[in-house]
Amino acid sequence: MEVKNLTISKVHQGLINKEFSAFELAQGFFEKIQLKDPEIFSYLTLNKEQALSQAKEVDEMIAKKEEISLLAGVPCAVKDNILLKDLRCTAGSKILENYIAPYDATVVEKLKKEKAVILGKTNMDEFAMGSSNEYSAFGVTKNPLDLERVPGGSSGGSAAAVAGDLAIFSLGSDTGGSIRQPASFCGIVGLKPTYGAVSRYGLIAMASSLDQIGPLAKNIEDVETVFNAIKGRDKMDSTSVDFLGRNEDLELKDLVIGLPKEYFIKGVDREVDKIIKESIKKFENQGAKIEEISLPNCTDYSLAAYYIIMPSEASSNLARYDGIKYGFSVKDAKDLMETYFNSREQGFGEEVRRRIMLGAFALSSGYYDAYYLRAQKVRTLIREDFQKAFKKVKIILTPTAPTLPFKIGEKTKDPLSMYLSDIFVTAVNLAGLPGISLPAGSIGNFSVGLHLIGKPFEEKNLLKIGKIFEKIR
Repeated sequence: MEVKNLTISKVHQGLINKEFSAFELAQGFFEKIQLKDPEIFSYLTLNKEQALSQAKEVDEMIAKKEEISLLAGVPCAVKDNILLKDLRCTAGSKILENYIAPYDATVVEKLKKEKAVILGKTNMDEFAMGSSNEYSAFGVTKNPLDLERVPGGSSGGSAAAVAGDLAIFSLGSDTGGSIRQPASFCGIVGLKPTYGAVSRYGLIAMASSLDQIGPLAKNIEDVETVFNAIKGRDKMDSTSVDFLGRNEDLELKDLVIGLPKEYFIKGVDREVDKIIKESIKKFENQGAKIEEISLPNCTDYSLAAYYIIMPSEASSNLARYDGIKYGFSVKDAKDLMETYFNSREQGFGEEVRRRIMLGAFALSSGYYDAYYLRAQKVRTLIREDFQKAFKKVKIILTPTAPTLPFKIGEKTKDPLSMYLSDIFVTAVNLAGLPGISLPAGSIGNFSVGLHLIGKPFEEKNLLKIGKIFEKIR
């Protein structure tokens, strides 16, 4: 069957009206994956047996005239750093190439409870370290909009699967823009929830104070449906909270949108800048008030602080991969120390080794205060910048990325240039805020991402404003 341009609501109605079965739908997606994914490479591992079994369960419920949830029978994908029981989970790394997950992540449990059909695990930058999906140990994912360009990262496989009609929605993880930047590059919607709004239990940690799981889909309604299914407190994650969220009767005429003057600077692609400014004008034409704000510490120091805090936490989290407990281990080591060194050297890729070394240095004796502690103090200043801004405005608007998707191989030899592609999104993670990227307009085949930032736990308002923009876009 044809699976192009399906959404959650279309699938739900199609199943209820018996236009197709959940089994036929899942089969249709697997057929398209087999046909199209060899050139995109969005999936690392397929979950065909479990998925078809899940689909049959939904069909049986419908046959018995039982009520089904909106997500029941909906084919989806999960980033390969989120555990799915009895399926391989690699985090894009050779060191976990043959690791089989012993349990489900909480978000996966919740999707299974809703009877969603999980097609498989998506490709990603190794241990979520990257902005292009070129750092996967298993191969590069290509952007479905242009196979010569990157889909963004590190959730590039999740974004490419949705944009390529190989899943209706997907889950990714966002540590410094890793949901929103690929959403922008692939022309879809990506939500990074407030830190603590979604359980991280079963997510392979990179930087524990920054990581957050969130949904990617073709429209905001689908993103909202998935977010509502996965949000909430989890007893297995002490950082998660009971999610109530604030919901206001928002109208554009009452909305004050903040534009950080430091974000609209040289270095932003001219065409990207043009589309973002046209989007601002559309908000104004509908009665929204635009107010210039200042986020000086975000612009000047967020990337610097991020690339101290994130590698520091990553070096600590990745210390467990030592060639002894589980994962890849060299066979010809002479002693224990050589096992450690050689297993990590051969199991980790170049970018992961680079960040481990940066983090270990920042945490080392004599440098902790100068680097890590100072970066945490800057993080507090960044949070205060946002707090001041939100006293004046309801949401903050920025570009998601300063450029269009770049060509594969264009920035791999220049890590600093690669890191700069996240310049507008990392501050949101440092402050623990919700952010969403949605398509604002097109340049040729490519979409430009509009980035909306909200107050903590105000996802409902953020999604509501995004829906309004979808209508006026």
